[in-house]
Amino acid sequence: MERLPAKALVGEMLEAGEFVDQSGRSLSGNEGYRPHSFVWFHRPLAPEVPVPFPVNVLEVNERFVVADKPHFMATTPRGAHVQETALVKMRLALDLPELAPAHRLDRLTAGVLVFSARREFRGAYAGVFQSRSAVKTYDAVAPFDPSLKFPLRLVGRIEKRRDSLQAKLVPGEPNAETLVELMETRGQYARYRLSPITGKTHQLRLQMSDIGLPLVGDSLYPDILKVDPGDFSSPLQLVARRLQFTDPIDHAPRDYLSGCPLQWPCHEPIPHDKNF
Repeated sequence: MERLPAKALVGEMLEAGEFVDQSGRSLSGNEGYRPHSFVWFHRPLAPEVPVPFPVNVLEVNERFVVADKPHFMATTPRGAHVQETALVKMRLALDLPELAPAHRLDRLTAGVLVFSARREFRGAYAGVFQSRSAVKTYDAVAPFDPSLKFPLRLVGRIEKRRDSLQAKLVPGEPNAETLVELMETRGQYARYRLSPITGKTHQLRLQMSDIGLPLVGDSLYPDILKVDPGDFSSPLQLVARRLQFTDPIDHAPRDYLSGCPLQWPCHEPIPHDKNF
């Protein structure tokens, strides 16, 4: 498709009434200059590759929504991912325009995700995660190293630069801690329970890779791999399996379990552990 010159594109947008003022009134382009005013318009969205997995709702009420996010789906709009995000899909499906994430999961990580349903509850539910009072437990598949003794506590300092896809472990005061437990082995691979005490970017993926146990399906650690955006055949074997917290409004205990599957590298499914 041939791209229109910028002048022609602006003309089409004006004719369609896509430029509006602060009150929402369409502008024709003939208005006089008004200092300290704003003109609003929406940039056309680029086509997105649909994520072929659903977002399952675990609970919905007037204060919050708990979703079971699939692999390959971003939590919030960013970069090339806008409509194919858990936030946008849940807002539309539940008709909750003020829905907002209380925390985030990586696009490649599946599992339990909490949203505040209305603006007045955002601070309360986000505070649960900012204060680290929520207990998060992850399920992962990675290589098995018999020389390592479990449980294993991984402690270090993680920094993430905006111009880098990868986070790094660097010298300095520790800001990332994870408890790693061995759950079962099968040949050269094992299933691990990962319990992060902190929540740094890519913490689990980076720390596991650093000890020689990169997660199966990880296209970022230890090396950055180029993956076709439409390739959903090798999901990262990491699921935010369980989330527990005390409700900040009614002080009730909350406990949610993800049903997202994990697989051994031979693609054999791992039975869901109801007692995780």
